[in-house]
Amino acid sequence: MEELATPRAPDRSAASAPLGALSLLRDIAISIVLAVVLIVFIYQPVKVEGTSMMPGLTNNERIFINKYIYKLGPHSIGREDLVVFHYPYDPSQSYIKRIIGLPGDYIAIKDGTVYINGAKLNEPYVPTDYRDHMSMQKEVVPMDHYFVLGDHRTSSNDSRVWGFVGRKEIYGKAVFVYWPPAKIGPVH
Repeated sequence: MEELATPRAPDRSAASAPLGALSLLRDIAISIVLAVVLIVFIYQPVKVEGTSMMPGLTNNERIFINKYIYKLGPHSIGREDLVVFHYPYDPSQSYIKRIIGLPGDYIAIKDGTVYINGAKLNEPYVPTDYRDHMSMQKEVVPMDHYFVLGDHRTSSNDSRVWGFVGRKEIYGKAVFVYWPPAKIGPVH
């Protein structure tokens, strides 16, 4: 009886090694290009400075803001969004605050409680210890402007002090905390 030899596949490991390395380099290059495009055109890393947004955002946290989302139109900015904008009295500074009043809203504050169009605003993001007792007469938010407040009301420099923020000054929405590691996740 004759023995039949099982055909063996040709050894391609030596020939495929250069192709595997090239494929890996290609994948890395594509990943880097996509990361640069995302960071330059859509997301921007930002460092939180100050305590006005505590407890949600604290001093020295690092977050990503979405720079593209508000280019979709004026109606894309919503109540309670955390926005980044150029400070009205010094455009070289950026502030982060929460949108409270939209264009056309009537805003009033009575002993620290915010009212929008006559209805009390539910603000679970402002702990009792961070509330103040400030009051403000009813004002209407002008078109293309927004009323913004910090969550830590006793330490926030916001629309109660310097007025409304123009739509053209808002350039991003806070979306994700990436530092410190214990707080990694979506911004609330």
